[in-house]
Amino acid sequence: MKLDKTIYKETAYIAIWTLIFSVLMNAVFLVIKKWDLTVLWGNLLSFASGVLNFFLLGVTVQKALNFEEKKAKNAMKLSQSLRLLMTFVIAVVGVVLKCFNTVAVLVPLIFPRIAIAMRPLFDKKTGKGGEISGNGRDDSLADEPSDGRDDAVDATETNGEKD
Repeated sequence: MKLDKTIYKETAYIAIWTLIFSVLMNAVFLVIKKWDLTVLWGNLLSFASGVLNFFLLGVTVQKALNFEEKKAKNAMKLSQSLRLLMTFVIAVVGVVLKCFNTVAVLVPLIFPRIAIAMRPLFDKKTGKGGEISGNGRDDSLADEPSDGRDDAVDATETNGEKD
């Protein structure tokens, strides 16, 4: 099965942001004078785990699209369980082995989640990056159907002046 280019693109997005957050975390360790090689090794372990986890999610979603609904649901549940188990095992290994800094193993596990949460801020493809228009409102929901009440409010506004 050939993987969709979107899987690679989105995994690269996650990898880039996870790397940025990892560099920032290493910088914090340097500033507080707690940096050593165990921080780097722990960070690299969690970086690889987080990016692999996201990649495997993408592969599973692509495969599940070819299944009927019940089989797709089961495949997604199994994938989630196995990926969670992988993350747990990596966290335990990172905490138990002394060649890894515990904080540097555990904190980066949330970096992909932060990157995912930030994605809408940088989504230029759909034009819904949360841009603020001249009227001071967030027009990222402009494509959503309106019940007309917003238009009525806009028609009565006179830039703070009363008639």
